[in-house]
Amino acid sequence: MLVLTRKNGEVIKIGDEIEITVIALKGDQVKIGINAPKNVDVYRKEVYEQIIAENQEASADVSEVMGFIKGAKKD
Repeated sequence: MLVLTRKNGEVIKIGDEIEITVIALKGDQVKIGINAPKNVDVYRKEVYEQIIAENQEASADVSEVMGFIKGAKKD
């Protein structure tokens, strides 16, 4: 993990197209702004993990339905 120290208003570049700007500092919170191309998804980690879990659950449901359909065709 790369650890950087930035002051209010300073920017971190990721590749050529992504910029992370420190917008504000208040107590133990840091407000950041992210500039990224529209084709790059940006999520908070807990939201991303929820999306992954829901996708896995939906995939399991589809697999279950497909198994049921294949079993019904054999009859």
